[in-house]
Amino acid sequence: MTTDNFQEIFTDSILKELLPSERANDFFEALYGDIEEGSYDISLAYNGLSSDQKSLQFLINLSERPGKCLACHLTQGLPEVFSRHPIINIGGMVKKIDEQLSDKASCGKWHLGSTQTISRQLYAVPLTIELN
Repeated sequence: MTTDNFQEIFTDSILKELLPSERANDFFEALYGDIEEGSYDISLAYNGLSSDQKSLQFLINLSERPGKCLACHLTQGLPEVFSRHPIINIGGMVKKIDEQLSDKASCGKWHLGSTQTISRQLYAVPLTIELN
């Protein structure tokens, strides 16, 4: 299967279904007790098939909310928090990604990479899912 075929699967609507925008508010309410304390919105983006074609690459994008400072609230430990937080639910999201692949491929192990700075208002946590 080529990258273009996977891009056809992971449309904007599917990505929004996999990681709904309201999940950020749920996360901040659980973390701080108030959604107004949240400094960023969370979304999922498909970032292509790895060069060896053995894994899918996604980005969990963190977009600064108006009037907030994204950089002030990020820590090196954010990928670890996301990997085990029940509201973010990466494991459940990977299961849904596997369902989207149907009989074309299946998901194996996954891991989150280190937080990357895309711009002052946008950070991303890479999600890599091995293909079986």
